[in-house]
Amino acid sequence: METPSLSIIVPAYNEAENIPKVIPILANFCSSNEFELIVVNDGSSDDSLQLLTSLQKEHRFIIHHNKVNKGYGGAIKEGIKKASGEFVITVDADGQHQTEDILHLLSKQMKSDADMVVGRRPANSSSIYRTIGKTIIKKILHVLMPIPVKDLNSGMKLYNKQLALAYLPFCPNSMAYSDVITLMFIHNRTLVVEEDIQIANRLHGKSTISTKTAFVTIYELLNTIMLFNPIRIFFPVSVFFFLIGLIWGLPIMLSGLGISVGALLFFILSINFFLIGLLAEQTSQMRKYALTKN
Repeated sequence: METPSLSIIVPAYNEAENIPKVIPILANFCSSNEFELIVVNDGSSDDSLQLLTSLQKEHRFIIHHNKVNKGYGGAIKEGIKKASGEFVITVDADGQHQTEDILHLLSKQMKSDADMVVGRRPANSSSIYRTIGKTIIKKILHVLMPIPVKDLNSGMKLYNKQLALAYLPFCPNSMAYSDVITLMFIHNRTLVVEEDIQIANRLHGKSTISTKTAFVTIYELLNTIMLFNPIRIFFPVSVFFFLIGLIWGLPIMLSGLGISVGALLFFILSINFFLIGLLAEQTSQMRKYALTKN
């Protein structure tokens, strides 16, 4: 099988300390393997752009400059639009990702003919605080929909560019992009697989991921499920209200006192949520049809 063309996208925001060490390694790696390297300077307020411009004189890569900070997802979107490869892969600018893992993900794609390959990080690669947050997010998602991957929010992913371009309008510009783009591939019945990767310590600086990031991610994921599979949210709520109404009203009915007003209210709520879910599902189906046509 012929090796597909590959574009490596590196979003960079205030990574002046890491760029001189990370970018030359990636640029030499891309030159050796005939890959395309695109570095997106996402409105950095430090010397990131100047350093990239200086490095470009010695190494072959593309610089895309966002005049304002668009966010992690926004930077990747711009990189995908610039990419010429059949597949794209995202690599962080902080030095955590290893170049050999790029070849591992590409090899996995060629063997499985997958549309997306997620780089699965070691289980102990995050702090306890972030691990708890990721676990909560995964638990919520597993209740709402089946997910065939374990490391949903891994920053290193390889995927089909043309499919990604169709999904970009539905993806956020925030850090939640990594999770949502994976859900988009899963929702649209494309093949998503995982491959183990290694994670090094961040070279310099601090991660911008915070508690706020976790809440934004949960919101964006719920929003995506509402967009493409709303019945998974409305139906459980409908069943919940029905059961509450049944528990409330059944003893009263068995005692011969008729139907409780409170139980009747819960039954009406149950029916309303179910009908709203059906309407939302029909709207979702129309969106899916429009997406496949694009």
